[in-house]
Amino acid sequence: MKKRCHNRRKAVMNSSNESLLQFPCDFPIKVMGKAHPQFQQAIVEVVRQFDVEFDDSRVQSRPSSGGNYVGLTVTVRATSRAQIDDLYRALTGHPMVKVVL
Repeated sequence: MKKRCHNRRKAVMNSSNESLLQFPCDFPIKVMGKAHPQFQQAIVEVVRQFDVEFDDSRVQSRPSSGGNYVGLTVTVRATSRAQIDDLYRALTGHPMVKVVL
């Protein structure tokens, strides 16, 4: 049975700099960007650099009400805090990405 990281929006580290997450676990990340035909594929390519077993079935897509933006939830198999941090940096640095949560 796979573990899921709960309360990911709360502090991932406690005051003594220890991880509050138990690895490995499934870790959802929200990625928002302009609606573009290649947006989802571009994000999947970035995610696969950090989770080689990641597949498209672990992506949920939701367009904005006006259709100008799209929100993706990608659920990665997190193996360490460093992996999550590196993935966040790669996603936030991508030119098609507006916000990563």
